[in-house]
Amino acid sequence: MAAFDEMYGMGDTARPAYRTIKSWLDQSDPENLKRRQKEAEFLFRRVGITFAVYGDAEAEERIIPFDIVPRVLTSSEWGTLHKGLVQRVTALNRFLTDVYSGGDIVRAGIVPEDLVYQNPSFRPEMVGVKLPHNIYTQIAGIDVIRTDDKDFYVLEDNARTPSGVSYMLENRDVQMRLFPDLFAETRIQPVENYPDELLATLKSVAPLTSPSEPTVVLMTPGPLNSAYYEHSFLADKLGVELVEGRDLFVMDQIVYMRTTRGPKRVDVIYRRIDDDFLDPMVFRPDSVLGVPGLISAYRAGNVTLANAVGTGVADDKAIYTYMPEIVKFYLGEEPILKNVPTWRCREPDALKYVLEHLGELVVKEVQGSGGYGMLVGPKSTKEQIDAFRDKLKAHPDNFIAQPTLALSTSPTFVGEGIAPRHVDLRPFVLSGADKVRIVPGGLTRVALKEGSLVVNSSQGGGTKDTWIIEDPE
Repeated sequence: MAAFDEMYGMGDTARPAYRTIKSWLDQSDPENLKRRQKEAEFLFRRVGITFAVYGDAEAEERIIPFDIVPRVLTSSEWGTLHKGLVQRVTALNRFLTDVYSGGDIVRAGIVPEDLVYQNPSFRPEMVGVKLPHNIYTQIAGIDVIRTDDKDFYVLEDNARTPSGVSYMLENRDVQMRLFPDLFAETRIQPVENYPDELLATLKSVAPLTSPSEPTVVLMTPGPLNSAYYEHSFLADKLGVELVEGRDLFVMDQIVYMRTTRGPKRVDVIYRRIDDDFLDPMVFRPDSVLGVPGLISAYRAGNVTLANAVGTGVADDKAIYTYMPEIVKFYLGEEPILKNVPTWRCREPDALKYVLEHLGELVVKEVQGSGGYGMLVGPKSTKEQIDAFRDKLKAHPDNFIAQPTLALSTSPTFVGEGIAPRHVDLRPFVLSGADKVRIVPGGLTRVALKEGSLVVNSSQGGGTKDTWIIEDPE
């Protein structure tokens, strides 16, 4: 299956957007590129960028591989993506507001009732809770791919606690250090202002009773969490306190932070903790990561949690299949960004088709993430397919299936030189009370194994710097 190549398109001549990159690669000595690649790894290790995979004995020593060849998009390509992302996340926030209040979309028969109210991520504690400005997902990571028809498609919506933005920022910093001449030759739109945009977004959704300068904190499960580096990195960039549950307490339905000068009221919590662990009085009673009484303060409107409790409903891959209808229902518009064609295995006809074509399809768990719990049919053995068939027959409601897509490829520096590898893109969409903000670009993830379609870092994927440049003349 032929894939669209980001540098060459469907031909053998470099696209105008990649002229500078093509010239640079042609003039670069492979040994010099190899040295630069090692320098990049050294820089990432020096600043402490690590990514842990639970159950991996060497998790603490792992870094996400960084590829020195950037992925390039033009401003017109980005313009289409930007409009589509704003539209999609606006619809997601309308959907979440609706399912926790009136449930109009369920009553209208657009989305099945059980997919919402029996969803493991649905939180009945949020029913009837009024959030400032009706924003549930202040920070969304929307995974976008390009296929053989050159169009962009949304692969997944990440509405809970999307990760990876620290790598977007560090990738740009390392790329600029290693190749300043490239930046001198090309006008690349900046991403460095992301922390400012994030802080402005968080402050804008503070409770209506908050002071003009609300206090924002970033709440982490602690140093043992796989994404702790990102938590500390972002808190530093935002200029806010990095706190754990034990640093906060609730009194009279107001959240306070312990400081050397005494208690300080907290207005907004950018939380990187799953719903289950936020408040042992409401969710898991054995949680030592959360804050007793936090949900009471939240329901009273005295603190904002970003993202809101219960946003995982919108992360569900079965709900994803209804996104075209969700966009039309709330906005009265056709989706700018299409979904990948998807079979809902809960539907008998779809299940029959999927079972008959398992060797051709990608099958995913509706609650799965990180590249786990999925079958890539063309890359699987007969034994793996047969085992997955049994799982599918036993619990069809837990799965969706999609065609094996020809994800676009981007030139990547591998052991033997430059070679195409499959990529996706995760832009980060910030929804505030005043506007939706998106820094130009995002995190490009790359499947470093030849032929692999799995870009997740936990599955051996790497990352690239993402350039948005002016349209070449």
